[in-house]
Amino acid sequence: MSKADILMTAPMMPVVIDALDRAFNLHRLWEHDDRDTYLSEIGPRIRGVATSTLYGRMDATLFERLPNLEIVASFGVGYDNVDVAEAARRQVIVTNTPDVLNDEVADLTLGLLLATLRKIPQADRYLRDGRWLTAPFPLSNTLRGRKVGIVGLGRIGKAIAKRLEGFGVGIAYHGRTRQEDVAYAYHPTLLGMAEACDVLIAITPGGTATKHLINADVLKALGPHGVLINVARGSVVDEQALIEALKSGTILTAGLDVYDDEPRVPQELIDMEHVVLLPHIASGSVHTRNAMGQLVADNLMSWFDGKGPLTPVSETPYPGNKV
Repeated sequence: MSKADILMTAPMMPVVIDALDRAFNLHRLWEHDDRDTYLSEIGPRIRGVATSTLYGRMDATLFERLPNLEIVASFGVGYDNVDVAEAARRQVIVTNTPDVLNDEVADLTLGLLLATLRKIPQADRYLRDGRWLTAPFPLSNTLRGRKVGIVGLGRIGKAIAKRLEGFGVGIAYHGRTRQEDVAYAYHPTLLGMAEACDVLIAITPGGTATKHLINADVLKALGPHGVLINVARGSVVDEQALIEALKSGTILTAGLDVYDDEPRVPQELIDMEHVVLLPHIASGSVHTRNAMGQLVADNLMSWFDGKGPLTPVSETPYPGNKV
């Protein structure tokens, strides 16, 4: 039986490239300077795509070049880099890589929260600069006595909440609907939760439905002792409103792993000594990225083995799969 032709839009972990090279005719889009000509040549043969945010958004323009496309396997739990509505219209299955990164992202989220409150990066710089020789490092803020609101209590949100339980803080959540099997306090509005909490952790999906969900009003409700942690997508937060809130003292501080226009981060944020900024590394361990990559490959191999996709997204469901 001939091998199916698969397009990889941008470089992935070696585990993905090696696995797909063995199982398929793998075409590497990033290796070609004239992508239009290359896609004109191979596009009609392509039946599957492995993609990631490194490529950018996979939209109708690319779908149009791939008339026989059956499946898009996207690297990451978030898949706003793929126009899933267009995929669904064309009856193309889209998969993501859920669950395998839950613990890694949850661990990093707690680390970012503690680093932001306790000023761990600032203390490291203070010591390295030799300033401890002249004066003790200033006292920091604390997690003690705080109430944490989680924006999006999905798989990763629950993993974060479980870890927070060990710190003895109050935990609440906001989402589209109340989850009956969850004991945490539910807030039907984000504004209401921001008023009731002094830490917000954003871990909701990106996309148009959540664009600027955390805006100036929400930040004002969070208050002058408030802390924002964003490990979701940069689009979830109105970045300019956040910058203004941090400048004016509307909120206390923020810990960010994601931004509106990655990898470009506003200089105004970089210049703020009291915030903690990470370069989108929540799932960024070798162990977890390999597991995510393997799931990309496994989704494609399962599909072309006739077993269906392993982790189809809800917008492109597949009979027999739980999504």
